[in-house]
Amino acid sequence: MDLVKLTTVMRRLALEAGDKIMEIYNSPDFEVKTKSDESPVTEADEAADALISAGLRAEFPDVALVTEEQADSHDQNVSTFLIVDPLDGTKEFVKRRGDFTVNIAYVMDGSPVRGVVYAPAKERLFYTDAGGNAVEEMGPFDKETVGETKPIRVSTPDNNALLVVASKSHRDQATDDYINKYNVADSKSAGSSLKFCLVATGEADIYPRVGRTMEWDTAAGHAVLVGAGGDVVRFDNHQPLRYGKETFANPFFIAYAPGVDLKEA
Repeated sequence: MDLVKLTTVMRRLALEAGDKIMEIYNSPDFEVKTKSDESPVTEADEAADALISAGLRAEFPDVALVTEEQADSHDQNVSTFLIVDPLDGTKEFVKRRGDFTVNIAYVMDGSPVRGVVYAPAKERLFYTDAGGNAVEEMGPFDKETVGETKPIRVSTPDNNALLVVASKSHRDQATDDYINKYNVADSKSAGSSLKFCLVATGEADIYPRVGRTMEWDTAAGHAVLVGAGGDVVRFDNHQPLRYGKETFANPFFIAYAPGVDLKEA
């Protein structure tokens, strides 16, 4: 894989998809359908998926592609692949809350090594550079020319005063019970893969997820967090979260800055 080319292409496609999503987001009305698993899908999901998929297949025709919106891509048995969630946080999109992202990642031998997370409504763009280091780019975002970027790094956590981020749409008692095992100074909610990025920038120390996610929900944020010095482990045994699993479903997990004293489940 040409990682310089990959970085350029992923960034450009994420920005192009973000434009398409915001066009629909800012329209007076848009159609919301329900998928077989009861989750919502909008024309923005589908338009962004078509744009990103076409772009990745044109540039990297020999690399397997897994994308949320194409069910036939979920039957693959692969450990190195591109993986896309064209609109993560559809519930936030539908409620016009702004906490949604475009996610594109490259998984190599089961580990997400490169990724881009773009939150178009919040005008925040996070990605790994060609060397795998995580950066945040400042807007306005030009499709062809990279603007000002700053390296991002995880915090040095204080286990007596941790900063926690949790899901906005999926927070439940099990999540709160786990969070209560820590000494928490501040707890915030955020939608979509932005939670990984908040840990990556040091705006939070830990993000526990006690609930269903799929690999396309997490791969890009996972790559950005690792590029910022953080990590993601399974909730049950604190082993690394791996990718290319059957049906691409994740176990519960914890994203965190090293130095957090992880509690047992």
